[in-house]
Amino acid sequence: MESVLRGVAVYVILLIIVRLSGRRALAQMTAFDFVLLLIVAETTQQALLGDDFSIANAVLLIVTLFLTDIMLSYVKEWRPSASRWIDGTPTVLISLGKLDRRAMQRARVALEDILDAAREQHGLERLDQIKFAVLEVGGHLSIIPTEK
Repeated sequence: MESVLRGVAVYVILLIIVRLSGRRALAQMTAFDFVLLLIVAETTQQALLGDDFSIANAVLLIVTLFLTDIMLSYVKEWRPSASRWIDGTPTVLISLGKLDRRAMQRARVALEDILDAAREQHGLERLDQIKFAVLEVGGHLSIIPTEK
């Protein structure tokens, strides 16, 4: 039972830390983010397994983590407010062509990231061509160009 409680506790702690650290899609990971992820994975493994390195304990923890994830998906379905807390909400970074520097800083998104997404999605070259830029819950940027 201790392994199950450890698994749920570590899952919740990691969920909270990831939410507080801001949204970044896997494709937007820097080398630093990747190294940090590896270190967290190793540290988490030690916290989960403790002194019991048996196959049975590892399987129990894997099942616990997947069941916790499935349970949270049901909670998000039943309670939309929980979904907003767990997954977050989209963040408007540019509104009607005006930068929201505070939102960008909170989300850890640079102007270069927005301009890069604008080029990739719509071939836009300048900031004044962007009507809205929204950081979606999944971490990708949605760009809405100004009308011509």
